[in-house]
Amino acid sequence: MTLSKLSTSTVSALRATCAGLFVAALAACSGAPKLKPEELPANPATLGVSQAWSVKMPAVSFPLRAAVSGDRVTVAASDGTVVAIDARQGRELWRTQVGAPLSAGVGSDGQLAAVVTRNNELVAIEAGKVIWKERLPAETFTPPLVAGRRIFVQTADRTTAAFDGQSGRRLWQQSRAGADSLVLRKPGVLLPFGDTLVTGIGARLVGMNPANGNSRWEVPVASPRGTNDVERLVDLTGTVSRVGDSICARAYYAAVGCVDAQRGALMWTQPAVGSEGVSGDDTLVYGVESNGTVQAWRRADGQRAWSMERLRLRNLTAPLAVGRTLVIGEDTGTVHFLSRQDGAVLNRLVPDGSAVAAAPTVAADTVVIVTRNGGVFGYRPD
Repeated sequence: MTLSKLSTSTVSALRATCAGLFVAALAACSGAPKLKPEELPANPATLGVSQAWSVKMPAVSFPLRAAVSGDRVTVAASDGTVVAIDARQGRELWRTQVGAPLSAGVGSDGQLAAVVTRNNELVAIEAGKVIWKERLPAETFTPPLVAGRRIFVQTADRTTAAFDGQSGRRLWQQSRAGADSLVLRKPGVLLPFGDTLVTGIGARLVGMNPANGNSRWEVPVASPRGTNDVERLVDLTGTVSRVGDSICARAYYAAVGCVDAQRGALMWTQPAVGSEGVSGDDTLVYGVESNGTVQAWRRADGQRAWSMERLRLRNLTAPLAVGRTLVIGEDTGTVHFLSRQDGAVLNRLVPDGSAVAAAPTVAADTVVIVTRNGGVFGYRPD
């Protein structure tokens, strides 16, 4: 049983008794039987969803995040296979093998792609060919960011570094002194905002100068609480939602909050118990809680807009807001299409029967789903 499946009280107890160098999913310490989710009702299928294409690659067992640039989506398998796909037709643009299993990926700007191996090597790929590899000082679980002809990485020891995209030359490196000793074995936050590099360091969203790594602003989304390192672990994790100057993120099992990245100021933060990232639009921010509740907050002030409990006790991915729907994957292999207005179920489907391996993403008006078995599927809602 993983941490994301436990109640708040159980999580509190586990955090006090289960610790390690890295924390990804803490095993349950009691033998209590696992509660089972309710059976799903009949599929209403009030929203038409058609499969446009599919691509096959090896299995995915690492925390993959698909990279989207224009009409291109780049995905990767655990064994080091990396595939770029034209999301309009599902045509493979290139496929390569980096020679080692992966721990993080994918980052891409449409020209360069980057992944990190379990051997702590940053690997840069151009047109399907590996152009350089560079050793990193620690493990990495956050996908690299490729932007402005540079590749940015954040390692598990909370070091942020920049590399020249063509040569692999290290441009700068910034380490956070006195950082917490525990970090999540999950993808963190790393994204561009204008001429600012935005990253998550612990529970803080940090705006950096991409030329040298100097901090421009820091905003806490949550406050660490508790008496030991496990209880105080509230790292920012998963997908974020950016609309205009607003960047919204989740702090692990602590909060969801939004930051004005132009001013470097907190807009709001609300308690939230979950481990997956968020999505959003110009009015709402969406997330899934550890108990399977789907939650929507008002983007302007953080007040609760609606919640939906029909998927309680199910292990869900972060949501994707696209069109009039929310798309959420599940470890049973089901993909749920919900109404963004109130969370009502619109449709559901099962791509290949294996668990959904990454948060859904969208490219070329196509929802892209990746499964544990290595299936990559493109769906188009009506």
